[in-house]
Amino acid sequence: MDIDLLFKIAGVGILIAVLNQVLSKAGREDQAMMTTLTGVIIVLMMVISKISELFNLVRDTFNL
Repeated sequence: MDIDLLFKIAGVGILIAVLNQVLSKAGREDQAMMTTLTGVIIVLMMVISKISELFNLVRDTFNL
């Protein structure tokens, strides 16, 4: 597993956490929630691409 992927996920998490706190303190809870949701979707897209690569590797390994 790439350590680079973990750093990307951690970076997105830190950035989203800071933005969430800033927006919450400014009284924009709805935008804070949308920012958090966007961060979750971005991370899921990164993870889904890696899962797809895993399934392709398994399929090629077992000639399925």
